[in-house]
Amino acid sequence: MAVPPTQPNRAVAAEPTGLARALRAPSALDVVLGALVAVTLPLAIVALPNTISVVSALLPRDISPIGMMRAHGLALPATVLTVPLAALAVRRRRVAPMLVAGLALLAVADAAGGYADSASLVGVLRVLHGVGAGLVVPATLAAVWERSPFLRALWCAALAVSLLAAQALALWPLDEARSWRVALQPYPMLTGVALVLAAAYFVLRLRDDGAGRLDSARRLDGARGSDDARKPGGGQETGGDRGYGGGREAGGEPGGPARPSAGAPGRGRPLMAVVPSAGIAALALGSTYDWSPGLLLVAATLSVAALFGLASASVSGGADGRASAYTVLVMGVVVLPTAAQVTNVELSGLGGPGLSGLWPAFVIAGVAAVVAAVAVSRLSDAVLPTAAASGMAVVVAGLCTVEVLLPSSAGPVLVLPLVLLAVGAAVALTSALRPSGIGAALFALSLFFPGVLSGFLLGSGVQFLVLRGAGTPEALVDAFVDALHRWALVGGGLVIVVIVLGALLVRRSQTSVSDVPRPSAPDPFPAGSEVPGAPRSGTAGVTEASEEVPGDVFRDGWPSITGTRGAPARGGEPGVDPGAGAEAEMGAEPGRKEGGEPGGPRPGPKPRFEPVPEPGPKPWPRPERTGTMPVVPPPTPSPEDTDGPGRP
Repeated sequence: MAVPPTQPNRAVAAEPTGLARALRAPSALDVVLGALVAVTLPLAIVALPNTISVVSALLPRDISPIGMMRAHGLALPATVLTVPLAALAVRRRRVAPMLVAGLALLAVADAAGGYADSASLVGVLRVLHGVGAGLVVPATLAAVWERSPFLRALWCAALAVSLLAAQALALWPLDEARSWRVALQPYPMLTGVALVLAAAYFVLRLRDDGAGRLDSARRLDGARGSDDARKPGGGQETGGDRGYGGGREAGGEPGGPARPSAGAPGRGRPLMAVVPSAGIAALALGSTYDWSPGLLLVAATLSVAALFGLASASVSGGADGRASAYTVLVMGVVVLPTAAQVTNVELSGLGGPGLSGLWPAFVIAGVAAVVAAVAVSRLSDAVLPTAAASGMAVVVAGLCTVEVLLPSSAGPVLVLPLVLLAVGAAVALTSALRPSGIGAALFALSLFFPGVLSGFLLGSGVQFLVLRGAGTPEALVDAFVDALHRWALVGGGLVIVVIVLGALLVRRSQTSVSDVPRPSAPDPFPAGSEVPGAPRSGTAGVTEASEEVPGDVFRDGWPSITGTRGAPARGGEPGVDPGAGAEAEMGAEPGRKEGGEPGGPRPGPKPRFEPVPEPGPKPWPRPERTGTMPVVPPPTPSPEDTDGPGRP
């Protein structure tokens, strides 16, 4: 039996799958990126709190403490305005240069902080701090999005821990400070380490891009010579099928973040957050000019409501996308303002254990948050809405422990509320961001920092309202504790509202999916139309064996116009006539052989089907059929069964 010649194929190395892929050692790029996330996120978040009041006694007499507090508080509004723009730019430009640029701004602001001598210069440096942080956070999110799920979980855990420890990290260098300028450069050495890691990431990213281009060229060259590459759906996988970060798309990096086309959905959604972010930043600046507590509470409440309205207007991802935006937003509103008030209340001057007694609780909470986030990253997508609701419920439990257990002079008591807050925030953020696309994740991040600023405004309004009647040091301490408890109630109620909204949205999404009618196959032969191959009215005609008719009229429930009579159907046996089966089902008399016998080919135009020969061997000749039943052809003897030399 002759074997048909085949074209040579070039072997293409397959990617490891399954257990081999899971056990593959992490690359140097992943290791550097993980270290970069662990260092840069806390460094960016720690630049946000306004801590100049702690060292206000060290300020020169010619500098107003109120003016210095306004200047030092410009970092968070600058971050709020930068993040939406950076979220848009990170989808158009490379991630590594933006990451290096953000860290460079932080380093310049730290270095120049030692020479600041006026409130105006402090304001400029704090704006640089805010812009640098606003570039770093979206850039790290986009960088981990194209890597493993573990790095995404690490990013969410690092963000949760940074929110929890930001106030303590900002106050730590000021504990025994001798100069007020320390508040402008809390961790200059850590900034240098982050710059070194960013430079290493930039070099590894360039090398990986070069290797990706070479590998893509080899794969494409090998796919051109393969048979699979010429079939529909076979051959080389494109970057568009892999999604963001999976190969080269138009204008994108090989193996890097793909740049969407002009009409890509969600590309301009971060810009939707610019206007409300600017309004909230203006409210934050205006609140420093002797606003009443009632006016501050009204402005903060309207800010939070506007952000939730903007999250509701996000139509990308449907109900699931809105639930994710709600989750990320409420974590920004609640976690950092709560942790900042807890840290302030537990300082040694107010009867707490002080910063030295807080660090064991922060370390335990950080480890627990990383473990919880990694565990959530291994869950299936079906349980992620439940996991997000569970994470927010854990945050509510942490706020309840703040109400019951704090203040406390013993450091171990703080472990429970801090662990609950860190684990709940990490689980909620990981569950909300993991199933989202990069556009939805960046949009949620654009709402996150305005939520942080709105939470600070709301918490400050509660504090001012309670502190208004405090006239003695003891009454002042009690007022701070009372303000913390009231804020815990406000934050817990807000999280519960988001849990209920998320459950309603998930239920609505499931109901809408179940109500969608399934499309039915249309009738291939509408009423009044002539069925190809069927006899006309009043004519007992049969079709000639060689007449061209649809070979596989119904294929997978849909009409097909390809094939010829006698051609084997897809997946069928040679010699089986699908056209005859169609005639039998429609009541047509099986055709007779050629030769002008009665019931031969009828006159008239042939059907309007152009036969398309299918690949494969030629079909068996159609057997002659007489009467009304088809004749089964006799079995063809195999060459191996015939007598020949060497056979008995």
